[in-house]
Amino acid sequence: MPAKLSTHVLDLVRGAPAGGVTIELWRRGTDQALLKTVVTNADGRTDAPLLGAGELAVGAYELVFQVRAYFAQRGIPCDFLDNVPIRFHVSDPTASYHVPLLVTPWAYSTYRGS
Repeated sequence: MPAKLSTHVLDLVRGAPAGGVTIELWRRGTDQALLKTVVTNADGRTDAPLLGAGELAVGAYELVFQVRAYFAQRGIPCDFLDNVPIRFHVSDPTASYHVPLLVTPWAYSTYRGS
């Protein structure tokens, strides 16, 4: 499998993919920078990998999911969570990293998928 960083978002209130979630991808560390801002499609995924082969490097990253805005657009009160940050480390830039978010207005979970 080619090296890449990808994500998807599942809305556990609706039991469906979360389309329309804005996600920021940050490189962390001394050279911290916003690398990309994307919005999930109707399948809760991005249209392309966040980083592909040749772009993925060893280091610390952060995905920031704007979940309060997502739930507000659907008329679902979200007075607990705002932006959900997931920080992770890439140790093998030739590997595939999939970082999904499962979310409600009150809780979230993630894991390293395939």
